[in-house]
Amino acid sequence: MKKIFLSAIIATTLFSCKKEAEKTEENLTEKDSIANVTPENLPSTASLKALNPQETTDFLQKKNDTLYVTNFFATWCGPCVREIPHFKEKIAELKGKPVKITFISLDSKEVWNSEVPRFVDKQGIRNNTILLDGGQLDENFFKNNFKQWDGGAIPFTYMRKGDQVDEYLGMMTPELLDSKIASFK
Repeated sequence: MKKIFLSAIIATTLFSCKKEAEKTEENLTEKDSIANVTPENLPSTASLKALNPQETTDFLQKKNDTLYVTNFFATWCGPCVREIPHFKEKIAELKGKPVKITFISLDSKEVWNSEVPRFVDKQGIRNNTILLDGGQLDENFFKNNFKQWDGGAIPFTYMRKGDQVDEYLGMMTPELLDSKIASFK
């Protein structure tokens, strides 16, 4: 009985998050001046690259004079969807500077060729998105890469420049994202 009850709660939560994400996507498209590009006008030539856990670790460990801002998200996560415009504004603002903003989708592999491409095209983040099969991530992946994040919640943002690192679990506001990026200068 407990398993049935727990399964019902999880299913309801996931369904609610997905509905919230759909509503939020509609609202963001209207309000986001950068995102006023329809999917038909976006270049869809870039295919989404998938990384395995080791390749992701290698990506996260890059140490040079570039600031790497990595945002872990899922298409069904309402807070993730709401913060994407803030990151897109930063991508436009910091174009040509040593800053690389990357989104890592933790959506299940079953939607990598359907929902994820549609979502990233609608959001205008295809060229900045990488796929990662969350089912391959174990406790060691999180322990070896992060001080705070255990993979239990998203959105999660990881920043690295050289040896300086910052981690943030939760939705980023524009002000918070600005201050965290500014702290790396």
